[in-house]
Amino acid sequence: MLSIEGLTKYYGKTLAVADMSFAVADGEILGLLGPNGAGKTTILRCVAGIVQVNAGRITAGGYDLAKDERRAKNSIAFVPETPNLYDMLTVYEHLRFIAMAYDTLDGFDERASDLLERFDLSEKRNELVLSLSKGMKQKLAVACAFIHNARVLLLDEPLIGIDPKGSRELKDMMIAARDAGCSVLVSTHMLDTAERLCDRILIMDHGRKLAEGTLEELHDRMQMGESAHLEDLFLKLTEDNNTHEADSVS
Repeated sequence: MLSIEGLTKYYGKTLAVADMSFAVADGEILGLLGPNGAGKTTILRCVAGIVQVNAGRITAGGYDLAKDERRAKNSIAFVPETPNLYDMLTVYEHLRFIAMAYDTLDGFDERASDLLERFDLSEKRNELVLSLSKGMKQKLAVACAFIHNARVLLLDEPLIGIDPKGSRELKDMMIAARDAGCSVLVSTHMLDTAERLCDRILIMDHGRKLAEGTLEELHDRMQMGESAHLEDLFLKLTEDNNTHEADSVS
């Protein structure tokens, strides 16, 4: 399980995330939704241990990130919106490096071959990362996330820039990971995809949680009827929140 309790993060005097708490159960995909600047990426980067929190507690794979960073991070795989890869490694070397870093070389060749095939990278396996297109770099970043059998998957806009076949493969792998008992937290602006893919949804804005639950639970809360799509719920919640924020300021 992934558990976030009271997460608060400031950048200077700017509040990015305010007292955020939620959990992603084993065998669950939670969609993290919000407008640009809502704080979604900050949450993912805090969970991944890239950004230090100002307050709060993060537990991943049963380990407290602040008290047992190595074991907590060992259970996590993070796919950022913009991949930050090692340009002077080949595609194959990059996958092997990640597997070595997580001490998961047993069965590596089979896993690597499968991932390279699924994401149409087999012919690029001996080429430098530097030579890859943006979409191929994104697919390699996704492959790296799945190479070491992580139990907590963090994905920040993972489908942007990936071709249709790669998108289908990634969605299938996310579902397979969920079915294998992994906790999957995915941030996306693709609301139709989130509606079909995610078991639960968390909608946030201005660093705060607006709503959380299954699509049915969100329907009940918003009283918009079962015919309302996630996009309708999202827009209503964020518009109401912006109106409230404006009223508070005035």
